[in-house]
Amino acid sequence: MTSRSWILLTYKVPAEPSAKRLALWRRLKSLGAVYLQNGVCVLPKTDEHVRRLKVLENDIATMQGECVLLETVALDKAQEDKVIARFTHERNDQYQELLGCCRDFEAEIDKEISIQKFTYAELDEEETDLKKLESWYEKIQKLDFYGAPLAQIAQERLQACRARLEAYAQMVYDAHEENR
Repeated sequence: MTSRSWILLTYKVPAEPSAKRLALWRRLKSLGAVYLQNGVCVLPKTDEHVRRLKVLENDIATMQGECVLLETVALDKAQEDKVIARFTHERNDQYQELLGCCRDFEAEIDKEISIQKFTYAELDEEETDLKKLESWYEKIQKLDFYGAPLAQIAQERLQACRARLEAYAQMVYDAHEENR
């Protein structure tokens, strides 16, 4: 078995101020870290992750906390699969949330069409919303280290949102006298 390497971070920080503890948690989650338990998280071993965790190690020390960084591998394939499943589950949760927002986006365009609100301002607002969804997808995808199953569905749904927006854009264009 070719084992995957992970960087394991264990840390303990003072309970107060809680804002610092929360900021640390957010930073780790933004890297894609998966918590194995409270104060213990893991990331795939990459040069970038090692570098960023070394920075966090210094930040934890500044918070009067302590941490240990270790390179680790799973004991066997079953343990490795458990860790990968945690990463996949977290990414799928994020993709699922994104899919819900895509449904909301499509419903919003459908509503604008049904009330025939074909304004450039509304089109601009919808374009901004789609860009936010696409940016969110890119962030999730960057953290999708092991290919979560919902990634492809989310990508297809975003393409459908783009097509729906293009159709709406054409309706807005056609609705204005200067374009006839």
